[in-house]
Amino acid sequence: MTRMLPPDAPAWRMAQPPLLPVSQAIAIARLICILGIVWVHGWTGLAGDEMAALAGSGQDLLRWTVIELFGRSAVPLLSIVSGWLVAHSLAKRGARRFLSAKARTVLVPMLLWNAIALVLVVGAGTLGLIRAPLLGDARWIADNMLDLTRAGDINVQTNFLRDLFLCMLAAPLLARLRSRWLLLIGGLAAVWVVGAWQLYLLLRPGILLFFVTGILARRHDLAERLGTLAAWRAALPFALVVPLKIWLSVHGGGAASHHVMLAAAVDLATRAAAALLVWRTTMGLARWPVASRLLRLERYAFFLFCSHLLFMWLLAPAIGHFTGPMGGAGWPIFFLVQPLLALGFAMLLAQAIEAISPGTADLLSGGRLGRDQAASPAARPLAHAHWKL
Repeated sequence: MTRMLPPDAPAWRMAQPPLLPVSQAIAIARLICILGIVWVHGWTGLAGDEMAALAGSGQDLLRWTVIELFGRSAVPLLSIVSGWLVAHSLAKRGARRFLSAKARTVLVPMLLWNAIALVLVVGAGTLGLIRAPLLGDARWIADNMLDLTRAGDINVQTNFLRDLFLCMLAAPLLARLRSRWLLLIGGLAAVWVVGAWQLYLLLRPGILLFFVTGILARRHDLAERLGTLAAWRAALPFALVVPLKIWLSVHGGGAASHHVMLAAAVDLATRAAAALLVWRTTMGLARWPVASRLLRLERYAFFLFCSHLLFMWLLAPAIGHFTGPMGGAGWPIFFLVQPLLALGFAMLLAQAIEAISPGTADLLSGGRLGRDQAASPAARPLAHAHWKL
């Protein structure tokens, strides 16, 4: 079997486990990031025009702060982690086995969860039980099943899996390229993001940028080096870029192309800085006693990623009946605890499916739950199925 190593990556770096708790930090980072994604999709109970009417209110500022400064760091760090793991995986197995595994762990769950969401959410909307999109034409169905030209209207998060899988298809080639070529590809992806070009190959080209960053991080031991930075050094880029992002959000509006491109560039820098800060935080958490508890929860992280929109569509409106929608006195508390509520929902649903049909749990979780899974991922190395992606 041919090992997929680039010319400038020593084999021992790609194959040997890290001395620092990088594996545990990766698991914790994935859990934290996916909880952050839940905030991004958090229930408000309002339509677009109603949201616009609350612009500038205290609750709007709370939501903006949580989502823009923290929640949106999730996709960059998850993409970096994916690239880091891919570099390790391709060092041990050939392209055919690798791509077959990624189809099972990324593409199949995406398709299954999109189908489940269409049936349950559109069905509930058709019956008048919730406010939800109704079944559209063939293009609408294709976009909601495959994320062909845009994110779906129901499972809006699965476009990440779509673009990630395309990056996985290119991974055997990317892993062989010298670092300078990866830097060039990352630079072109950054230009693509700032230019906001819709080329449909990738719906979110920033995923490619951070994916190749993860490959470079594995190749040059950046995970270990950045994870041991002094806390203030890790926080400094975030502290410097956030005021500019806030200023642009308040005063830097405008439809001119240079305004749009500047805002996109600052947003990209904010996401990268937030990802660094979260990574440094998780490296610290990995050394604390709380790490073992977080690692036990991590086995449900991918299931939470895929299922949390069911919570938002089907259960959150019922809870919101008591707290009120955004603008109501009880909504801020509900908003802040939604990630934990969605995690509890995902865990109960996963355990029920595991008890009834371990094979189904295996498919829906991309091999992270169900058959042949240990109770705790904490004692497993990077090869453990919970870190598949």
